[in-house]
Amino acid sequence: MTAFRGLTWDHPRGRDALQAAAAEFSGRGPDTLHWEVHPLEGFESSPIEHLAESYDLLVLDHPHLGDALAADCLRPLDELFTPDELGAWADAAVGPSAASYRLDGSTWALPLDAATQVAARRVDLVPEAPTDWDAALRLAAGGLVAPSLAGPHAFLSLCSIAVSLGADPGSAPLEAVDAFLPRETGLAALEILARLAAHAPSGSAHLNPIGLLERMTAGDDLGYVPLVYGYVTYSAPDLSRRVTFGAPPAAAHIGSTIGGTGIAVSRRAEPTRDLLDHLRWLLSADAQSRFIPRHAGQPSARSAWLDPAVDAAAGGFYSGTLATIESSWVRPRFPGYIPFQAEGSAIVRDGILAGAPAGRTLDSLDAAYRRAADAAAPLASPERTPA
Repeated sequence: MTAFRGLTWDHPRGRDALQAAAAEFSGRGPDTLHWEVHPLEGFESSPIEHLAESYDLLVLDHPHLGDALAADCLRPLDELFTPDELGAWADAAVGPSAASYRLDGSTWALPLDAATQVAARRVDLVPEAPTDWDAALRLAAGGLVAPSLAGPHAFLSLCSIAVSLGADPGSAPLEAVDAFLPRETGLAALEILARLAAHAPSGSAHLNPIGLLERMTAGDDLGYVPLVYGYVTYSAPDLSRRVTFGAPPAAAHIGSTIGGTGIAVSRRAEPTRDLLDHLRWLLSADAQSRFIPRHAGQPSARSAWLDPAVDAAAGGFYSGTLATIESSWVRPRFPGYIPFQAEGSAIVRDGILAGAPAGRTLDSLDAAYRRAADAAAPLASPERTPA
């Protein structure tokens, strides 16, 4: 008998399905699995190498992989599953949900949960969804709009706006970094983000995505968030103030930064056949389309996103956001990226809220990125590219 410990994040979408499945797994024996939780902020920023010292299974986001590989704290899943299995799960996953966990020729996490930044709207307050940034800015002038700025999300919102304007942030090789964003695009994206924030409801700048969606469902002062990570739990048809999720405003094309979660196995773990079979089941079509949605989860399998029954139970969440996640942008994954993301977000948020000149804010962001890239270049292998 082996007792395994896992760590996930403390929201029904992050914990309910895993804990319910683990209870069934442990009840069958001989092994047991217990999932502990930490807050969204811990999930977004806790050093992965420290968490891996205490847990066998980790629910993580793909930008943590650079630090994880530098610390050698995760097991490559190619050692635990066959190429056919990993290939089938990758082919089945929506958008780049699986590809984001491939690095240096190996797979480091199984795509459990799929999410990207989408637009959130209260239809009773905002009957028509803005389709471009000009329309979103006109709506924002009325005071019912807030961008997502707390934690890392000011930076992520900026990236998604820049992607919609045609940029590929952070795409230069680490040793050749000059700027994180092209100058003209970066200035335009900062201006859009600042104008979205100018008339936002009081206090909204300090709310994480869950807080923004809670505010949308609790009161009537926030009707539209143009870029926020989608949470299926807020679109249920029986909610009195339900949120409708759809594509964010577009420019050259839709811009969105993929999030979601994968399950990784730490170096400390010695997974048994039963535990590996349990992980296989979580990726199965039945679990993805039935068990996970029934337990407040947000599946990664495209078949679940295309299932009419799953979509109807979620108030059209999946059909409304499928095109957005299929084209979403994958963040850099180099050692030290997570601290840079936190620093960059503080630079963007503070600059916007203080009314600082966009050029000065962009200069500070570029300088932070050059420091991070210079520090990461010796740590990242020459092959540190998506596989």
